[in-house]
Order: sequence, then C-alpha cells, then structure tokens
Amino acid sequence: MSENGKILVMTAVAVERDAVLRGLNGDDRFEVMEAGVGPVEAAVSTATHLALAGRNAYRLVISAGIAGGFKERAEVGTLVVSSAIIAADLGAETPEGFHSVDKLGFGSAHIEADSELAERLTSALQTAGLQTALGPVLTLSTVTGSAETAAGLAERIPGAAAEAMEGFGVAAAARRAGLPVLELRAISNPVGPRDRSAWRIKDALQSLEAASSVLREVMV
Repeated sequence: MSENGKILVMTAVAVERDAVLRGLNGDDRFEVMEAGVGPVEAAVSTATHLALAGRNAYRLVISAGIAGGFKERAEVGTLVVSSAIIAADLGAETPEGFHSVDKLGFGSAHIEADSELAERLTSALQTAGLQTALGPVLTLSTVTGSAETAAGLAERIPGAAAEAMEGFGVAAAARRAGLPVLELRAISNPVGPRDRSAWRIKDALQSLEAASSVLREVMV
C-alpha cells in the first residue's frame, strides 16, 4: 500500500462518523464521510467522493460502523475486521438454493480486503485488550431477521463474522478506483431475530471509537 494520500473512512450515519472522529482525535491523515444507508447509497457516495477528490488523493478506503454479529464468531461487543467483503444477497434463488453472481457467471460478489492491514489491525486491537475477530463481513440490502436466514448465511459463507449494509458498496467503489479496502465493524446485536431490547448500540459505538484510536497507531 502506498504511503501517499489520505485514508478515507466511510460510515453509514452521523453517529458512526462521530464515533470514528472521536477515536481519530483530529489525525489529519484520515478523512471521515457519511456514505448513507445501504449498498447503493454507499457505492454512489464513495465513488462520487473519490472522483471529486482526484487521483492520488487517497491510499486506502475503510468502511466502518456498527453491525450484527454471527453467533460463535462475533458476539455482542466484539470488533470485526474484514478478511473479505461479500454481497451476500447478490445472486438468484434457484430450485437448488441460492446462487451468487459468481456461480451464475455475472461477475463477483466477493472483494478481498487488504490482507496485510487486516491482520495487522486485528493483532493491534487484540493487543489493546479489545475482543476482535477476523473474518468475512457480509453486505445485505435487507437486514437478517430470522434464525433460519442467519443459519443459512453462516452455512453458505463459512466463517462469516458480521453483517451490515454498506461494505460492499464502499468496496466496489474503491476497487473501481484501484484502491485497497478494509471493513471495520463493532457488533451491537446478534444476526437473527430482531430483539431491540438486546441491542447495545451505545456500547458498540464506544467500541468503534476505541478501535479508531488503535487504527491511528496502526497506520504509521
């Protein structure tokens, strides 16, 4: 990864952006922007910002925020660093089950994260005492709301650690611009049946802030 340019961090909403900014504490190597909710808004916002900024303005793009975590992979309170960013519902239903666009031959729903940075960040977060998992982060346009769907995703994508709505859109824009990408998520709730009383959004935002502080130390 080049040392030239800033690091662009895209969050879905303002509270995530503000948590990241608190953690970064004014570090001018980073620029933090709102992408909007969902993969389409995220892709359009990220692509537009990259285009307006011009060539060589950035060296890395990060999709950051809170997310749902898959049980036994990323419990509530865990941080997840992406090994891959996957559009988990991009494909077709068939009599044999779900077929991704990869299997259909229409492109790819899988974008590799910057592996060296992902491993380095995971190690740094763990060293800082933050519970952290490294694994695939899924992007869905419709948040999972049943145990059956959660189990199906976990079976179809081995090692899936987290589910959110923007990562693949951000990653697709970064890939088109020729930039490496990473996704960082703080788990606020389990993937599955929606039980708002069990959500820990405030705690997840605090974890995101703490992770962003560690991110400053990793990006030397």
